[in-house]
Amino acid sequence: MTIAIAVCSIAVGSIRHAVSSSRAVIRQGAKSRLCLLAFVVALAMPADGFAGEARVNLARVKDVATVEGIRDNQLIGYGIVVGLRGTGDSSQTVFPVQTLIATLQRMGVTLPQSAGSSSMRVQNMAAVFVAGTLAPFSRPGSKLDITVSSAGDARTLEGGLLLMTPLYGPDGQIYAQAQGPLVIGGYSAGGNGNSKQLNHPTTGRIPSGAIVERTVPFELKQLHGLSLLLNDADFRTAESMAGAINLELARPLAHAVDSRRIDLAIASTEDIPEVLARVEAVNVQVYPRAKVVVNERTGTVVIGGDVRLQPVSILHGGLAVTVTSEFAVSQPNALSGGTTQVVQQTTVQAQEKPVNRIELKQGSTVDDLVQSLQQIGASARDVISILQAMKQAGALEAELEVL
Repeated sequence: MTIAIAVCSIAVGSIRHAVSSSRAVIRQGAKSRLCLLAFVVALAMPADGFAGEARVNLARVKDVATVEGIRDNQLIGYGIVVGLRGTGDSSQTVFPVQTLIATLQRMGVTLPQSAGSSSMRVQNMAAVFVAGTLAPFSRPGSKLDITVSSAGDARTLEGGLLLMTPLYGPDGQIYAQAQGPLVIGGYSAGGNGNSKQLNHPTTGRIPSGAIVERTVPFELKQLHGLSLLLNDADFRTAESMAGAINLELARPLAHAVDSRRIDLAIASTEDIPEVLARVEAVNVQVYPRAKVVVNERTGTVVIGGDVRLQPVSILHGGLAVTVTSEFAVSQPNALSGGTTQVVQQTTVQAQEKPVNRIELKQGSTVDDLVQSLQQIGASARDVISILQAMKQAGALEAELEVL
């Protein structure tokens, strides 16, 4: 827009000079008149029009959309972790013993028939589930990161070694083999009734702990058409993405089908990876939804920058109820034949907090709301209740998501 104004400004100067000098110059000014019209329209636009354009978020296609059909595949397996220092599963957990017996038999170790869960101690091993994600276009020999979690009552997996564990896909086929030492992001220690725990010591990771054995058959050349899927459905973002792709590639390649899908008309003779590489690098204007996310379990409130507030007056109070229980001893009189009894005395006190008022005028921002709530000493629970009430009253122009 700035370049257009500069060009039109030059054209306006040329027109004035032509009118003052010769009529012949005006006849060649058809294009100049168009520039003059564009310049006048630009001057008539409100000043905040350009500011609104500048506030639009820019993002790459690869950050806000995915290619349909190119996806991850989840894998899962069951195995055992050995080498624990007495922190593994107890004898009450049956399946670790069964797994150990089956593993030893595969290794050629013959156990006596008397061996069973009652005679075997498995404190140095733990039964675990192994989870991983098979990335698209993974080939045999590629390595994956895996997560190992205890399936029994082990206290910690610290210092453990995962034995070879097959990882299965949804179709029941083995796609990878996992094995290696665990990396634990926490610990658990204690003794004589005292214990201390940090994070979750029963879950660990093995970086590059699985090797791909089978690939998921998928070839880009087999696709008859390619489509982009937006992570967040939005008609304006879909149209903006299609227009930006067509402008970058200088041909009508993309077409928005709905609020989430953009079809790409790629010819069979084109190099699909090259076209997708250019498409994913295109910067597009995105228009995210105004959203407020609250987590009632943790008291966390996240308010987006695009949230708008309408004029509203908020009255917020509270009622505190305190219940106190005391135990008194009732002693009978001498020679009365009664017995000593413990009597519970309960006291209930109710205290109503004064009502606090918050008034948001026209043009108030989210920052004004946050500062007002902090001034009245509102807790996270109070903020969540106030936001829900504002949404019901129509004063909060945003999508309210409660986790």
